Amino acid sequence: MVVLVASIISKSGKALVSRQFVDMSRIRIEGYLAAFPKLVGTGKQHTYVETENIRYVYQPIESLYLLLVTNKQSNILEDLETLRLLSKLVPEYSYTLDEEGIGNTAFEILFAFDEVISLGHRENVTVAQVKQYCEMESHEEKLHKLVLQSKINETKDVMKRKASEIDKIKIERNRGDKGGFMSLQSMGSGRIDTGFGSDTSISSNSGGFGSGSVFGISTDLEPQSSTSKGRPPASASAPPKGLGMKLGKTQRTNQFLESLKAEGEVIIEDVRPSIGQSKPVAPPPSDPVTLIVEEKLNVTLKQDGGIGSFDLQGTLSLQILNQDDGLIQVQIETGGNPGIHFKTHPNVNKELFSGENILGLKDPNKPFPTGQGGDGVGLLKWRMQSVDESFLPLSINCWLSVSGNETYVNLEYEVPPMFDLQNVVISIPLPALRDPPRVQQIDGEWRYDSRKSILEWAIVLIDNSNRSGSMEFVIPAVDTSEFFPISVRFTSTSTFSDLKVINILPLKGGNPPKFSQRTLLSTENYQVV
Repeated sequence: MVVLVASIISKSGKALVSRQFVDMSRIRIEGYLAAFPKLVGTGKQHTYVETENIRYVYQPIESLYLLLVTNKQSNILEDLETLRLLSKLVPEYSYTLDEEGIGNTAFEILFAFDEVISLGHRENVTVAQVKQYCEMESHEEKLHKLVLQSKINETKDVMKRKASEIDKIKIERNRGDKGGFMSLQSMGSGRIDTGFGSDTSISSNSGGFGSGSVFGISTDLEPQSSTSKGRPPASASAPPKGLGMKLGKTQRTNQFLESLKAEGEVIIEDVRPSIGQSKPVAPPPSDPVTLIVEEKLNVTLKQDGGIGSFDLQGTLSLQILNQDDGLIQVQIETGGNPGIHFKTHPNVNKELFSGENILGLKDPNKPFPTGQGGDGVGLLKWRMQSVDESFLPLSINCWLSVSGNETYVNLEYEVPPMFDLQNVVISIPLPALRDPPRVQQIDGEWRYDSRKSILEWAIVLIDNSNRSGSMEFVIPAVDTSEFFPISVRFTSTSTFSDLKVINILPLKGGNPPKFSQRTLLSTENYQVV
């Protein structure tokens, strides 16, 4: 006998569980299963139906059918014996013989079918043996997880003991180095001075006192807080309690996971998912002065070509790490795009910028603010609006056609030579589908999100090697308006303003501080509607 397909289908023709055992196309299998309900008549006593090429051997199970699709040369007696064995296995794994029960245990039923039929031929097994084979696989998996968890627990115990030993060593070392001042340092939030040149401040819970000196120890006393009576306030500069130990534990845990990976273990690391379109996270500045050029696009494209709207907004921000480097001026140059209009910050000298392209404060004796938090200090912003398609960094053409019961969708992108794009993702909304779309051709990669019913076309990098590309997929016939709006997101290091920082001019003389420039073009809202 040769079993082509084993399936559980409803009387309406919906396939709940389907397993093929020979090399066949999916379209052919779906055709066989779709034709079966039409061939089964009411009131017939036999349990098989033959067509020109195949034979259906089936058995009713309440409101469902257990179906074997075999070739006509197959032995009908062996087919019926196989069908009876499968009918005994289904209730063992599904407690309710309806669509919901079968759907919840679909994988367990498929695994059992695989133990009964191999490459289309029946294996000499019983119901008890099939259950035993499936449970053995599950037992091995549980054993593997228990071994892995025991290794992790053992390593955690070792880490706790080592952390306790390190803390004891630190306490003994502090006692030996600082002697009697250990208790004072643990009570206050400041630093301790013995009168030999080190500047020290001690926090106090006594109210009504200013700064003073006690036995040669310089102190800055703070008034008592009404909410912290009887306890000294915590140090603003001290790290949170237990932070050092947490960092040590994290480092040792990472070392343990790396050792497991080296031994061949598969470690699944937790990754926090991003929701929606997240802003690219820039690394913290390492140079004394950092200039950030950022442009954001809001573009609407029409389905039949042309631009609905094009709006570009850009900013130049400054980040300075040290206060000593704040007395500077920034010399820039732009690409000379006539469609871009620049505006300086109110505290920036506008005449100096318009005459010499130098950004400096109106008061030359006042330094720029310092600190690396946030997005820095905004010096310059600009805006550009246009309806010229030649300005588009990415254009998309959509071709939709309906043929019979299928909709053919062709998408094509084009990128001009002046832009290299990174992390391009084109999101196409689709109607609710039972099966993923059939992608026939694609330049790049694709992913189908069944929960949101969105097909994502991703290209990691678009440069001179792939200035244009296309994708074609097929879905059941639907209204073509359901494919819009198509959303696009990407980033680029090329900008419309082509703004560059030429030099940093120190106002107090000496060598200019080292500086770096970051440039980013990103999409805020880029759609085809």
